[in-house]
Amino acid sequence: VQLVESGGGVVQAGGSLRLSCASSGTIFSRNTMSWYRQAPGKQRELVAEIQTGGSTNYADSVKGRFTISRDDVKETLYLQMDSLKVEDTAVYFCVADEPARGGPLTFWGQGTQVTVSS
Repeated sequence: VQLVESGGGVVQAGGSLRLSCASSGTIFSRNTMSWYRQAPGKQRELVAEIQTGGSTNYADSVKGRFTISRDDVKETLYLQMDSLKVEDTAVYFCVADEPARGGPLTFWGQGTQVTVSS
């Protein structure tokens, strides 16, 4: 399984970025997909999750500002980030949970850096 994130960069506070995650080597449409992030000196945290049926879940800190979506035909996951804050600065990771008989198999991308300047 390969997950390749793109779209990170440097943006001013209040700005927007759109992250993408291209998936291969797995049946994308069957996977629960998520975005995690890790800021310097902090633990990795869940940002947003999208189920196979399209239902979503967000961290309280990003609700109303971030939108997770998926395109099962293109096998791509997205994260639209609006009204960015300095505290959103982190490495963002794409995660796939692939259903398996003994429990889901989890795969991580290499991460993409998002830096929000004041």
